[in-house]
Formats: sequence, C-alpha cells, structure tokens
Amino acid sequence: MAKEIWKTLLITHQGNSQVKDNKIDLLVQQYEQFVISKDESIDSAFSRFNTIITSLKSLDEGYSSKNYVRKFLRALHPKWRAKVTAIEESKDLTSLSLDELIGNLKVHEMIIKKDSKIVKQKPIVRHGGKRLQEVLQKKRKIRKTTSERQKKFQRSRDDKNGKSDRKCFRCGDSNHVIRECPRCHEGVAERQEPKSLFGRSWSYSGKKDDDKR
Repeated sequence: MAKEIWKTLLITHQGNSQVKDNKIDLLVQQYEQFVISKDESIDSAFSRFNTIITSLKSLDEGYSSKNYVRKFLRALHPKWRAKVTAIEESKDLTSLSLDELIGNLKVHEMIIKKDSKIVKQKPIVRHGGKRLQEVLQKKRKIRKTTSERQKKFQRSRDDKNGKSDRKCFRCGDSNHVIRECPRCHEGVAERQEPKSLFGRSWSYSGKKDDDKR
C-alpha cells in the first residue's frame, strides 16, 4: 500500500516516464543551444541559464560544474572574446565555480559600461554612423545658408544698380533680357531674309544689264 502511494506521488510530481523524458530532451536542447546576445546583460543571461540547469537538476539530469562554466563561456557574444581568453589563461577552469565566473564577468561588464560613457563624452575623433550623417547635414545646411546669403547680396547689388526690374524690352518678359529674347532672333532672321532676296534680285538685274550690253 505504501509502495503504491509513493509511486502515485512520484508520478504526480514528475509525470510519467515519457513526460519526464520529453522534458529532459527539451531542456537538454535548450542547454546545448544556449547563447548570449550582444546587448544582453550578464545578470539576464545567467538568469536564463540558471533556470535551465535548475530544471535539469530537478529531473535528476544535469552536468558537472566544470561543464556549466565552459558552456557559459562558449555562449558569450564574440565581443567578450578577449575577456574569455584572459580567463582561460589565468584561471583553472576545472576548479572555477560558475558563481565565481559570473562575478568576474559582471565586474568586467561594469568596466565596459564606464569606459563607454567616457568615450561618449569625448569630442568626435572619427566619424561613423549617425555622427557622420549629422556632420554631413550640418555641412549641407552651411552651404545652403551661404548660397542664400550670396543670392541676397546679389539682389541687393542689382537693386543699387537699378537692375532689380530687368525685363525684355521687346516682349516684356522678366525671365530674360532682350539679347536672349526668342522674338529678337526671329526679327534678325526676318531682317536677313530681305537682304538675301535683294542680293539675288541685284544679281539678276546685273546679269540682265550684262546681257543688254
């Protein structure tokens, strides 16, 4: 009777063996695929990692502490590569606990954040990303302002010289002057045509006079 009660409690707590195996398989998969993104904090990454390994332990499945340390180091983003190398060279990973590793990484994370704030406060040394766009926008704005000032200055000079109301005296259009007027060119063509006609008539009359002679 006691044996049956214990078996019932065991199944209720852990589920039947098939359910347990499925849970273990899922957790092992999460453990093997565990990675830490570039912007994720060490606290957040450790919280996710600890949930997985705690769940595995509760199902009587787990890895050694040495394995946890190596797995967490491998899961770090490449930006941590220099720090990972330094830990591997200076620490004995077989005796390094996961808590000690996390503490070491958190200290380094604080240093990185502090250095990042200092860099942001410094003047721009090299342009990149948004900073480059801001610089280009300022340059375009300066060029535009300079161009507007030059145009304003030119209009002022034209006003002083009496050229502010310039327009074509032939057609009255203010968009061009008389030498650019299309009607002016038409007039030239018209004036040239009689000359050529006159030249031909003169030549013809001259030939006629020669014939009379």
